[in-house]
Amino acid sequence: MLQNSVEPKPGRPHIPGYGIPESEEGILPWNHVCQRMENARNYWIGTVSAKGQPHATPVWGVWLDETLYFDGSPQTRRGRNLAANPRVAVHLESGNDVVILKGEARQIVKPDRALAIRLAEAYAAKYAVLGYEPTPDTWDNGGLYMVQPYVIFAWTSFPKDATRWLFD
Repeated sequence: MLQNSVEPKPGRPHIPGYGIPESEEGILPWNHVCQRMENARNYWIGTVSAKGQPHATPVWGVWLDETLYFDGSPQTRRGRNLAANPRVAVHLESGNDVVILKGEARQIVKPDRALAIRLAEAYAAKYAVLGYEPTPDTWDNGGLYMVQPYVIFAWTSFPKDATRWLFD
């Protein structure tokens, strides 16, 4: 469920010169994004430093309630960049079945207990086989981020099904 309980409105991205259809016929459904985000193992997080230097790192994360959560030390380059500039670009690994999220990441210093339990369970279900099983108190001292998207792009057969979702 989206935080504001309103599914974002799909449309076409503006990418001049690439033959993006003008009609809405063939656009992807919102659940395509949700399934890809839920099933992804790695999320590439693009940040920018206070001096404008770009930085990209792969992270593990979970898509829960149609929100991306990822964790990591606030002392990493990524964490320091987010402290200076919360804008992020998130990209899944495929260049063919594409999901690109642009938004703002904010650190959750200590998630409420119910959310922490759900996040720990989601992380364990996804990453326990890789040796990562956080507990609900893992993020009590910070290091948990949530991304609030303002736009998401996706396609599986560019340019035919290129779709853009805008958020309020």
